[in-house]
Amino acid sequence: MFSDPILNKLHKKYGPHKFEDRSEKLYEELVESIIGQQLSGKAADTIFKRFLALFNNKFPTPEKLMKTDDEKLRSAGMSYSKAAYIKNIAKAFKEKQLEVKKIKKLSDEEVRKELTKIKGVGNWTAEMILIFTLKREDVFSLGDAGLRHAIKNLYKIEKEKDILKLSENWKPNRSFACWYLWRSLENR
Repeated sequence: MFSDPILNKLHKKYGPHKFEDRSEKLYEELVESIIGQQLSGKAADTIFKRFLALFNNKFPTPEKLMKTDDEKLRSAGMSYSKAAYIKNIAKAFKEKQLEVKKIKKLSDEEVRKELTKIKGVGNWTAEMILIFTLKREDVFSLGDAGLRHAIKNLYKIEKEKDILKLSENWKPNRSFACWYLWRSLENR
């Protein structure tokens, strides 16, 4: 699959990469990404479950989320800033600043620009949405600490310019390379 022997070894170990188009869940995926930002997987899952519990375990509509008191959101374990950011996402969807049909037609860079217009959505979040929600095949997230750690472990490379140069070898399948690199960090 790859011309890179390290990635080929990971491919043999972990099997086919698993991506699906989840674009119809863009609103939910953005909110969940913000809730989980800069948290361990376990902490993010716990806070997200508490968030859903606030709404009887059903994802709130943008309108309902916008009307939710910040203190109620804080009771689920999120900061004031994250509460504001997820409301910004809800507002963008309610006001049709973001529409799935339009987003799907945009280039990766155009998607990144549209998403990062929303306060609280940064490049990392946009890249994760491109990879895991929109199923874009050639996205590399230089800002992802896990990817940088995996590359340091497997390739002994740490400098940004060297990481970017390495990632060029994986075009047009950099999203799949990321998936294998993340898997390499699992303790299995």
